[in-house]
Amino acid sequence: MERRLEVPGAAHLVLVDGVVHLDPEQAVFQAMLAGWERQQRTRFLKDGTIGPRVMLVRRMAEFTNAYPWQWEPADAEDFIVHLRSEGRKRPVVVSTARGYELSIKLFMQYVTDARYGWPAQCSERFGSAPQQVFHDGNSVVHVADYEGQPGRRPLTYDEVQALFDAADARADTARGIGRKGVLTGLRDSVVLKTVYAFGLRRREVHGLDLADRRRAPTAPQYGEHGALFVRWGKASKGSPPRRRTVLTVPQMDWIVGVLDHWVSEVRPQFQPGALSALWVTERVGRMSMRSINLAFQQARDAAGLPPELDLHSLRHSYVTHLTEFDYPERFVSEQVGHRYASTTAIYTHVSDEYRTRLIRRALQRHTELWEKTDDQKDGLPLEPAKTDGAERVVPDDRAGSTAGRARYSPLS
Repeated sequence: MERRLEVPGAAHLVLVDGVVHLDPEQAVFQAMLAGWERQQRTRFLKDGTIGPRVMLVRRMAEFTNAYPWQWEPADAEDFIVHLRSEGRKRPVVVSTARGYELSIKLFMQYVTDARYGWPAQCSERFGSAPQQVFHDGNSVVHVADYEGQPGRRPLTYDEVQALFDAADARADTARGIGRKGVLTGLRDSVVLKTVYAFGLRRREVHGLDLADRRRAPTAPQYGEHGALFVRWGKASKGSPPRRRTVLTVPQMDWIVGVLDHWVSEVRPQFQPGALSALWVTERVGRMSMRSINLAFQQARDAAGLPPELDLHSLRHSYVTHLTEFDYPERFVSEQVGHRYASTTAIYTHVSDEYRTRLIRRALQRHTELWEKTDDQKDGLPLEPAKTDGAERVVPDDRAGSTAGRARYSPLS
């Protein structure tokens, strides 16, 4: 007798032997989805990841009016074409389509894996076995590092100031006309400033507690706001949220007074009692992520900023501005919780003024490379130097190799 593997999500673990189903196709399909859920849970994937994946498979089954063991590559292609058609209210973008294709591909890998028993079950019951429907020839190719909407970008310094002025004005307006909302307006303003001053994600700022404020030994003048301990960083592949400590940099030390005022004077007026959350509501609860988004949207619209900008744009602004402050790439990556510098580079959109400053600084550091000769003006060559066909070797210490990199610790 063939020994069946006890693999989480295997067909025999979710299909009951000896039971005659009134609708066998639907019963097997539901068992497939239940088995796939079980397999993903053993990898410690979250419900927020598993649920949308399962729902997507259901959507494709509904669109094709067929079951997974009947699907062909043409069915998957038609499904994606349908989702991106211009006739839809919100056609999917490239990154979303790739995510959908990956989810369906993972599901088909599961049901075509002989270890789980689904190919044998489908062949025995329905006379056909499932096959992979996405391959290199019909999948979105990942050729660009950043595929977000072009309008979603970092804010300029003036735009950041305009956003904060608009957020402050909402609280002032409510106070002037005697309306409710003064405290929430002040809270929303501080939240937005904290997102920018520490480069936080929405979930990260939402999860902050009073106990997450830290002292920085190298900057005792900042008191309890020398750093923030982020406990709800972005998780990866079923791992728990990543943690990190984000230091207060001197260029953002104005946030120290803002947080001091919030914690000592404004927050107590909400009467939060023993609630540990840093951002509280009038109903003595933690401020929701939806409310954080709404705070940004209201301030953005009041400031007259482009509607494409969202809360995450403040995080992009933080990375860009730290780069323009000449902080090393490694420091910036650690501040924002990026494992790879290439990810941080996607967030960076430095200004033309900054790049011009880098070039000027590099030339000043290496003036010996531009000694005046008869065929030069102001130290710059008037025409390319003749090499008589010989290959020209550029020294490793040429200008630009270290341009823009800080040579000091920013908090030392």
